[in-house]
Amino acid sequence: MMTTFQARSAGADPIRALLDAPGEGVLAIIAGIQGPSYRPMGAMMAVLADGTRLGTLSSGCIEADIALHAAQALSAGTPRLIRYGKGSPYVDIELPCGGGLDILLLPNPDTTALGEIAARQVQRQKCSLFINMDTGEMAAQHTGPTGRNGQNLTVCFYPAIHFVIFGKGPEASTFAALVQSAGYPNLLLSPDVETLEASEAFGCLTHHLTQQNFPKDLQIDDRTAIILFFHDHEWEPPILQGALKTDAFYIGSQGSQRARDARIATLQSMNVSAANIERLHGPVGLIASARDAGTLAVSVLAEILALAMDVNKERFDKER
Repeated sequence: MMTTFQARSAGADPIRALLDAPGEGVLAIIAGIQGPSYRPMGAMMAVLADGTRLGTLSSGCIEADIALHAAQALSAGTPRLIRYGKGSPYVDIELPCGGGLDILLLPNPDTTALGEIAARQVQRQKCSLFINMDTGEMAAQHTGPTGRNGQNLTVCFYPAIHFVIFGKGPEASTFAALVQSAGYPNLLLSPDVETLEASEAFGCLTHHLTQQNFPKDLQIDDRTAIILFFHDHEWEPPILQGALKTDAFYIGSQGSQRARDARIATLQSMNVSAANIERLHGPVGLIASARDAGTLAVSVLAEILALAMDVNKERFDKER
């Protein structure tokens, strides 16, 4: 049973794949979007020398063709910009969304710049990658929103949403397994060994709680979601009291409206401020009164991701 509080991600990372590859490779990036798109500006895919692909740039309709062009770019040793959809010379390849995509192919991208981006991601620091699309030159930067200015492309990287899950029983372990399968870094803390073992079977990081408190050495930032799944609600107040002192963008707790009211009354008696109590979500999830662990897990994850998108939009608007 693991006891470290360092977050771990289950998802494939194109940058990490290129850094770890024993041979050559190509970094493919969405460098322009016209109309609707399945993936956002700056989305990345790695194509290794053996044809292995990590990441996606569409719903699956162009990845195989991108791999063919990536091999050509690797052979030529120069960047290449490919157009799909509207305005593309490849009329036999259609985008189901009806839009247009510019895909930048960078053969053997600068590993120094990529390594700095990867290091900052591990440290959960926001950063940006600047790319000259003509030459392929790139540099890691501290700031800069995703966008294209002529032949200059900037891709902004936010830390992945980190899920810190407290609880006991199938609701906690099912939610942990769901976010793990979706590729999000996560940590499950529980006083119950069976709950921990059920989550570890899916590769989740776990910690055995032996006291009703919020561990002081938990790594929490403003890209962290904290969610509690307890039927024994006496575990909640000291954990929530500590959680509400952090920068977590989401803090929620399972239970009915009646349980929420009792929870708030207890937190008030512990001198938790009204402003902090206002941050608490509950009843949690987009589906009212979910009756099984699977439905509840999907419902809560959808609520958290929807809030994360709103937070991202606010930050993007401020940066423009």
